[in-house]
Amino acid sequence: MNDTPLDPHAELRRAVYWLLIIVSAGVMIGRIWTVTSQLGETPLLSANDRSRWCTIRSLVDHGTYAIDDVIFKDGDRRRRDREWYPIDMVRHRGPDGLEHYYSSKPPLLLTMLAWEYYAVKVLTGATLAEKPFYVVRLMLIISNVLPLLAYFWLMSRMIERYGQTTWGRLFIFTATAFGTFLTTFAVTLNNHIPAAFSVAVGMYAMLAVWRERRLHWGYFALAGVFSAFAVANELPALSFFAMIGGALMLRSPLRTLVAFLPGAALVAAAFFHTNYAAHGCYKPPYAHRSDGAVVATVADADSLMAEIQASVVPESVRQSLESAGVSISPRGLTLPRWSGEGWMLWDFDGQDRLAIREADGVLEFRQWDNWYEYERSYWYGKKTGVDLGEPSRGLYAFHITLGHHGVFSLTPVWLMSLLGLIYWSIRRDARMRGFALMVITLSLVCLAFYIARPLKDRNYAGVCCGFRWMFWFIPMWLLAAQPVADWISSRRIWRWIGLVLLLAAVASAGYASLNPWAHPWLYQYWVYLGWTPPY
Repeated sequence: MNDTPLDPHAELRRAVYWLLIIVSAGVMIGRIWTVTSQLGETPLLSANDRSRWCTIRSLVDHGTYAIDDVIFKDGDRRRRDREWYPIDMVRHRGPDGLEHYYSSKPPLLLTMLAWEYYAVKVLTGATLAEKPFYVVRLMLIISNVLPLLAYFWLMSRMIERYGQTTWGRLFIFTATAFGTFLTTFAVTLNNHIPAAFSVAVGMYAMLAVWRERRLHWGYFALAGVFSAFAVANELPALSFFAMIGGALMLRSPLRTLVAFLPGAALVAAAFFHTNYAAHGCYKPPYAHRSDGAVVATVADADSLMAEIQASVVPESVRQSLESAGVSISPRGLTLPRWSGEGWMLWDFDGQDRLAIREADGVLEFRQWDNWYEYERSYWYGKKTGVDLGEPSRGLYAFHITLGHHGVFSLTPVWLMSLLGLIYWSIRRDARMRGFALMVITLSLVCLAFYIARPLKDRNYAGVCCGFRWMFWFIPMWLLAAQPVADWISSRRIWRWIGLVLLLAAVASAGYASLNPWAHPWLYQYWVYLGWTPPY
């Protein structure tokens, strides 16, 4: 590290780091202790975090991943509990043979948090049903603030190690504590904080091996566990995991195979095990968005369509299905599919579904594998606002980079990160070149991935204060800005420019500090000026 006895400012910097950490923690805790939903009966701010809390509550209070008893006030599933009912959910057949509702979020993190809720319930007697404000706020402090404090400390270590000037180091750490959207999300249960924290740990371990050639087994194990956990929370972080694994393999194949891969395998096993426990299969819910395999086919579709549209199962269809091993009760019923792409065959007695599609005069009967299709499903209803998607890919690319949801326009400190990555990638000292090239590649690949998404997914990450799908890059981008912060530290005019960029970043993060599930201030202002249509 650079904080040797020859550095007269090292002790002062450490004191400032801890002062900023304490102030940031106090601000986050204060915001958490005032968080309240729109209806005022719970501290659940959006459908996104409600979906997660439903699973946590159901696991501990009802012993199941199914959330029916949480989101409905009656056994007939007619009276929804508006404070708990989410849109981020799926429906499929459960272990009892009946269909149930489940959160669409990967269950690993939720299972871990359920153990936390269990401990709170046992120690205090408080439950999410009876004392939601007390339990939720306490768990947010434990689950969000404490990991962020560890993240701040870890970032301070890397800033000290790779920074060169006192002013530059303090600038980057101030941005860490106040200038990104991670602290904005402290008031709500989310996957972005654990993902970014995991990336920071993985990056720390990887740099220790790659740049400083510290081939300790523990660094390889840390990199494996936390880069894999980043993937469990942000699927695109799979590219980060692959990059780190490749870098460590180049340094030490043996340690990568013996420490890195087993650590990653442990997380992967937990991910798939909890997914199987929740849904009875290893594929996560978001992979169940289309029809399954063909069960049977019936020719002469035209002559059968009238009966099917009249909700009658033709005898020829029943015989074809039975010959394929699918038994349909006499009360089988066909209904229009909510996606408008076919029909559904529902078996009352067997509590089972088949998807029906017509193609070239043939009826295809497929396994039902679109878990997002159910009565009153938001995802196959009439979408409104931002969920309609941006028709123009070019406009979408502009707005997620420089526009109203822009990575650079909302957090202009990332402009310094861009320059820092270029500097590290071309400098003579190649120790950080590999890191810079990795971050540049990952950033471009992920941006291209989101720009290339179909219309329904080009929705600016939903109603949110920023483009949250790339929040897991924040630790890497902060470190990448360090050489530029060091460079401007001795240049007065550039220091002021840097401070203006930091001011804008802090303002963006603070704008939605009480509820991050709101459009960015820049978008709101552009709507006010008439520059962009309201979503």
